[in-house]
Amino acid sequence: MTDRHALNSPSLTTLRNPSLRTESLAALGAFGALSAGAAAWGASVTSASQPWYRKLRKPPFQPPSWVFAPVWTVLYGLMSVSAWRVWNRPAGPKRSWALALWGVQLGFNALWSPLFFGAHRPRTALVDIAALGASLAAYTGLARKVDPGAAWMMVPYLAWVGFASALNEEIVRRNPRS
Repeated sequence: MTDRHALNSPSLTTLRNPSLRTESLAALGAFGALSAGAAAWGASVTSASQPWYRKLRKPPFQPPSWVFAPVWTVLYGLMSVSAWRVWNRPAGPKRSWALALWGVQLGFNALWSPLFFGAHRPRTALVDIAALGASLAAYTGLARKVDPGAAWMMVPYLAWVGFASALNEEIVRRNPRS
């Protein structure tokens, strides 16, 4: 059975109405800007601590460094459009809670790089990424009730956070004094 809401993007309905188009595009820009801000903050901290990071013992499944920028670009784009789709749905408690959880997961996302790379605290970053995973799963579950398509957009991000959690945990295990 196909859910018609998963197939009919709220953005298409909204963009057909000229009075809502500007507001909707501004919202998309705002979600994109919030995501870009989190990404920029993390990138600035990450690049500054490369000597420390290079010295850490890493697991064999550590991807090459060039993988992270394109992966995160796609993930931030998907999470922005996901929030935008939820925002475009009719107002109500589920939509409000979903958007609040989206903000919470973005906050945990933004904190991870300063904790791991900036403060050189992989153990604290591991706690943060666990909270990120929980808030991300909660957002995705609630977004599914508001806009199933928005929830599906978060699946790659959930998978990546799971992988990043395993990588973070393994770095903590291999570097007990860091």
